[in-house]
Amino acid sequence: MALTEAKLLAMPESEYMNDKQLEFFKERLIAMRNELQLKVDETVEHMREQETVADPADRATVEEEHALELRTRDRERKLLKKIDQALERIAREDYGYCEETGEPIGLARLLARPTATLSVEAQTRRERMQKMYAD
Repeated sequence: MALTEAKLLAMPESEYMNDKQLEFFKERLIAMRNELQLKVDETVEHMREQETVADPADRATVEEEHALELRTRDRERKLLKKIDQALERIAREDYGYCEETGEPIGLARLLARPTATLSVEAQTRRERMQKMYAD
């Protein structure tokens, strides 16, 4: 019987990051990685099929589209790295716990962002500090 999001959220706090929950997030992260890898492969194919355009305006449009696609793929490449790190944390069985405080990140946050490494409170503090020092 596969664990659903509803069943996951209904589990008692005492069962936080038990084997079933770790397996649930492992499967979700692997599916995310596979989907991103397909997109990367599609981009590589699309870039190889680069058409030659004689008109400078059309060529500029094609180059801008490629630049946008490459920026998107770069973000996805960074996400792939975060997914692999999350899978490593699952293997070490410290997935789901805040890197700063050691407190549980929470199932709802992990469902929304499976690669999260900080609790909401720790993330808020970090963003506040970054904003304070950025100004």
